Formats: sequence, C-alpha cells, structure tokens
Amino acid sequence: MVQKIALFNHKGGVSKTTTTFNLGWMLASKGKRVILVDSDPQCNLTGMALGEETEDDEARIQEIYNTTSNIKTGLAPAFESQPRAIEAVDCIPVQGRDDLFLLPGHVGFAEYEVTLGIAQELSGSIQTLKNLPGSINDLFEKTATKFNADYILIDMSPSLGSINQNLLMISDFFLVPTTADFFSVMAIHSLAKMLPRWYAWAKSASSLQILREANYPFPDIKLRFLGIIVQNYRIIRGKETAAFQTWIEKIEKAVSEKLIPTLRMSNMMLPNQIYKDQEIESNLSLAKISNFNSLIALSQEHRTPVYDLTPQQLGQTGIVLERNQKKQEEFRQTFSGLADKIIALSSKSSAYAVSA
Repeated sequence: MVQKIALFNHKGGVSKTTTTFNLGWMLASKGKRVILVDSDPQCNLTGMALGEETEDDEARIQEIYNTTSNIKTGLAPAFESQPRAIEAVDCIPVQGRDDLFLLPGHVGFAEYEVTLGIAQELSGSIQTLKNLPGSINDLFEKTATKFNADYILIDMSPSLGSINQNLLMISDFFLVPTTADFFSVMAIHSLAKMLPRWYAWAKSASSLQILREANYPFPDIKLRFLGIIVQNYRIIRGKETAAFQTWIEKIEKAVSEKLIPTLRMSNMMLPNQIYKDQEIESNLSLAKISNFNSLIALSQEHRTPVYDLTPQQLGQTGIVLERNQKKQEEFRQTFSGLADKIIALSSKSSAYAVSA
C-alpha cells in the first residue's frame, strides 16, 4: 500500500522542491518506487525533473503537456464535470533514476482552489460538490496502483488554501522543511494553530455519509507528523555560524514546546517509542542540510541530485573538485539517513496501525 508523504510549510523559500527531488531520488536508490507530485502551481519540481534550460527541453515539456496527464487534467473529470471518471495519471519516468516518476504540475491547478474551498466549507451539503473533497485522493491512489508505488512525495505550495488543506489531510505523513531564520519560527507557531483546525475539519468530513458515498469517497484520516528538516544555513570552518545555530535552536524549541504538544492532542503524532527507536531527538529534527551553494545550479541543470553529480557534470578540477566532492558525500550521507528514517517510521507506523 502506498504511503503519501507531504512536504509542507506555508512559509516560502524553505527548499521544499529541492528536498522533495533529492529525497525521492534517494528513496528510489534504496529500492522504493516513488512518485513525485508537483502540486505547486509554480511547477518548480516539474522544471527540475524534466529540465527547462534548452529548446529541446521546452519542446519535450510541450509534448508532455499535449499528450500526457498532469495534476490539473487528471482532476478535470471532477472539477470540470466531464462525463468520465478520474483515471490514473501517466507519470513521467525521471531520467537517470529507475523507479522514480513525476506527476507533473500545472499552472492552472490553482484554478480549482475556490471551487474546492466551497465544497469543503459546505461539508458536502450540496450534491453537485460532493465528489470534490475526495477527488485528489482518488487520483493519487489510482496512479499509485498503476505504478505500483511505495511512496508518493507531495511538493506543496507555500499557502494555507483549500488545496493544501486537502492535500495535507489526505496524506499519511508530513514533513516540515524550515530555514534557520525568524520567519520559520513564526511559521511553526502558525502551524500549531492551523493544523488542528484542518484536522478537525477532515475528521468531520470523513464521517459524513454524503462524502463517504461519493464517486470519489473522502478517506479516513491517518495523518501523522514525521518531523522537521532544517536547511539552507551556512557552514564556516566545519560548523554552523553562531547566528544560524541560534535560529536552529529556536526552531527546535518551538517545535518541542508548541507544535508537538498541539499535534499530539489532535492525534497527529506517532507513538513516542517509534521515534525513539530511530534515535530521533524529542524535537523531531530529522536532518540538518547546509546550503547547497553552487551545487544547486548544477543539480538543476543536469536534473540530478547534488550528491550524484559526476566530476564531468561538476566541470571542476583540483582542490575545487575535491572540496565539492567532499560536500557531495556529506549530502549523500544526510539524505541517506533521512530516507532510512522515513522508511523506518512509515513501516513501523503501518505495523502499529495494524496491531492497534
């Protein structure tokens, strides 16, 4: 059974897209079949996975959008009242990595925001809107079945709109990427207020007969918090600068004292022992990822994770090459450890749910 993992923070600029791509690639390298979902109308993940630098890239993207499903056209039967059922999206294999696929984004996906918001606000009281709250989950489940996927990673936009509310609540787990700054601390406090409201709505929606019996039933809610990722901070002489370390500590404190207690009260946490078994600290900081610097541009150019760029792709020699290769190995170990934790947490969660 597929596990849907959302990467969500309504604060922008926290490297959700880069993390989604690098994490998905790492999970696939560990033998998992992974679908990357680009739900952000900015379509940065789609651009990163497919390329958009050359005329050949542009032509390929145009061809894909003319002949292949994407998240908007996949949902059109429900949102545009088309006389056909939702079908699995024909995902695009990601070049260079077996078992990794992309469900492309679409700029027009945001057009469904208002309609979905009305449907969710009315909680299924209008018959013509009853199929919308469960439609995204239906699309994901059918697509996962077609591709025999183990994981769906959802790259979400930085907003608190109805689409994100739906995407998060139909997920099995979520990660919160952050950056080491004041605004990420603010975002943690904001999430502690907003997420219980979304969860209460979703639990109510999942119990409504009209939504459970819709053509696209709204699912039971199983969302659990995996943890945070702190990234984009600078390293000087092998360690975080004092300013960044201060903000990292403030973020971890906000998670420990505000977010986790609130999520626990709403039943959005795994049992403590599952986290402890993976040696995850009580602040649920799963990984710290320093700034990619020049590697990020090369990663995007070659549609390859920073840790898998070849010396030829780096285009460097001597001490510069050695320095970047050392950095690459650090990133490889970080993402490998992150992937291992996610695999363990999600599998133990499934075992816990069966025994509970």
